[in-house]
Amino acid sequence: MFDGMHRRIVSIWFPRLASDRALRLRPVEAPFALSLTRAGVERIHCLNLAAVSRGLHRGMGLADARALCPDLLSRPADPAADARFLRALCRWATRYCPWAGIEGEDGLVLDITGAAHLFGGEAEMLADMRARLLRAGIAARLGLAATRGAAWALARHGEGVAAPGADPLQALGHLPVRALRLEEDTAAALDRLGLRSVADLAARPRAPLARRFGPELLKRLDQALGAEAEAIAPVAEPPHYAVRLSLPDPIGLVSDVMAGTGRLLEALCARLKDRQDGARVLRLTLNRVDGDSRQVELRLARPLHEPARILPLFERGVAGVEAGFGIDRLRLEAVQVEPLPPCQTGFHGGDRTDGLDDLISRIGTRIGLENIRRFLPADSHIPERSFLIAPAAWSEPGGAWIVPHPRPLRLFPPEPIAGTGPQPPGRFRWRRMTLETARATGPERIAPEWWLEDEAWRSGLRDYWRIETRQGRRLWLFHTPQAPGWFVQGEFA
Repeated sequence: MFDGMHRRIVSIWFPRLASDRALRLRPVEAPFALSLTRAGVERIHCLNLAAVSRGLHRGMGLADARALCPDLLSRPADPAADARFLRALCRWATRYCPWAGIEGEDGLVLDITGAAHLFGGEAEMLADMRARLLRAGIAARLGLAATRGAAWALARHGEGVAAPGADPLQALGHLPVRALRLEEDTAAALDRLGLRSVADLAARPRAPLARRFGPELLKRLDQALGAEAEAIAPVAEPPHYAVRLSLPDPIGLVSDVMAGTGRLLEALCARLKDRQDGARVLRLTLNRVDGDSRQVELRLARPLHEPARILPLFERGVAGVEAGFGIDRLRLEAVQVEPLPPCQTGFHGGDRTDGLDDLISRIGTRIGLENIRRFLPADSHIPERSFLIAPAAWSEPGGAWIVPHPRPLRLFPPEPIAGTGPQPPGRFRWRRMTLETARATGPERIAPEWWLEDEAWRSGLRDYWRIETRQGRRLWLFHTPQAPGWFVQGEFA
């Protein structure tokens, strides 16, 4: 046995982490579940106690759950938000010890060796953890032991405490083999062999187990019993990018503030470049001598760490700041940061899209980056679905538009016109104009996409025609053969 038996490890398991997070701000007493789509089937991802009491369980199909529990409330799960919430809980756990790490998707592990006396003892520390989590509306189960594996097993299969210096097998022997963090297939195979508890497994010869199940089984057993060490890696805090500049005398001119901002940018961008990161959102705080402060926030179309490209974008915001009796301190912070690894540049020393990105950033400071959008090609032959509209700052230009037939520059909802027969009408009225057909090209038959719900296409097939009128209008008409009728849906340039 290694000398780490004197260590004390706490494992915290959150059995309903996702649903507890979703219900913290808007609690409900009714059955509630979060769902995720897996293999084309919407299944329950997490649920509250009320839903469990009605016979629902994790992994159950949402349709089956609604049939069993008609008053079930549900919403889509957000695994990314759950991961951020777990990281926040990990930071909270450092109030008990400096070594706190994340264990899986719903657990924490803490090395409280030498820290329990600060809270009056181990029992008092665990009671404080439970009370604080309960007040926050978070269900938790705790396990305390000398090893990480034993603490994990006690939290998930017993919620108990292994006494210091005691034989770990006494605390874990009655637990199922799944408490050793085994794969489900391995645990099921051991169960079929009659090895249902940790004590049963520990009593068997090791060589046959290793030959049949591989070294991972014995490794997990040794980690739980303390025969093999297992480290705890604390969660590293993301780097914080912020610099400040204190001035001996107050300043108020835009040129002086921009000069100070330039000095801060040089230092900040040097740190960003060293870590291969780029700033996406920057915040400049100007502290005035009267104790008040003003902020200038800059949102960039692309992550950057080039001071020469960023500094001019601050000028408009700085010019609108009221300096009062003067500004004596400046602080620049990279609020949002994204990875920006080095990339190969061309012979001209820069990317040909740099100018466009800077233009988007300049316009975005006036009207908002989310209001600058671009059209992207989509894989659909339905005219309304053949393109996507995405914010330019959070999307890349699409590839070449592959269109087998010309498409109009302007599309609008179909507008009915008078016409009979499958051929385009020679004369018709549209938007209070009388038009005569000079040339007609078509038809191009487009069938609806049956796998998508679209009310506008429930009428069936459409035969599209390109019409040139004697009055100069170039229109896009279609005819519906199953329910005869003519419509105008677009206009060419």
